[in-house]
Amino acid sequence: MAEWVQNLMDSMGYLGILLLMVLENVFPPIPSELIMPSAGFAASRGDLNLLLVILMGTLGSVIGTLPLYYIGRAFGEDRLVAWADKHGKWLTLSGKDIKKADDWFDRHGSKAVLFGRMVPGIRSLLSLPAGMSEMPMPKFLLFSAIGSALWASVLAGAGFLLGEHYDRVEQYVGPASKIILGVLAVAAAAWFLRRKREQEHAEA
Repeated sequence: MAEWVQNLMDSMGYLGILLLMVLENVFPPIPSELIMPSAGFAASRGDLNLLLVILMGTLGSVIGTLPLYYIGRAFGEDRLVAWADKHGKWLTLSGKDIKKADDWFDRHGSKAVLFGRMVPGIRSLLSLPAGMSEMPMPKFLLFSAIGSALWASVLAGAGFLLGEHYDRVEQYVGPASKIILGVLAVAAAAWFLRRKREQEHAEA
């Protein structure tokens, strides 16, 4: 993976960074914590300009958020509520739960998008609820861009400073993303079991 990322950037330069960051948001197994430090290392060698590296990384990241945003928007809250009321029982979901989640996102969506863009493991997925809650596109793009720029700056800066040891960034951040996903999975399982028990008590 690292060799492929480096080869693509060597052959396509800034366009390669943009393309890789678009793909990273659509296919999360291509990690930004490998792409941007590698680009930062290229900047430390003088092959690329660090500011342009960050700009292309940010632009690619923002463009990459759009497919899931539009999928969420096309699916919409009303359809999801109707589906949950009809089929959500086995997931312990109801239309009311969906509406509560949507209300939460309406209140905190800006912060969720801003800070979520800097959290490995969930940064790509936040576009879906943003679209489903019909978060205004200008607001979504603004907070996505700010969060993405901060994340790209940290990763590219780390690669620039670490030089040929840029791969250490991915070695540290990669396990962190797995831990975050693991915590989310455990939290989701705990929520599911609690709702299941509540359902069983209600039906008893």
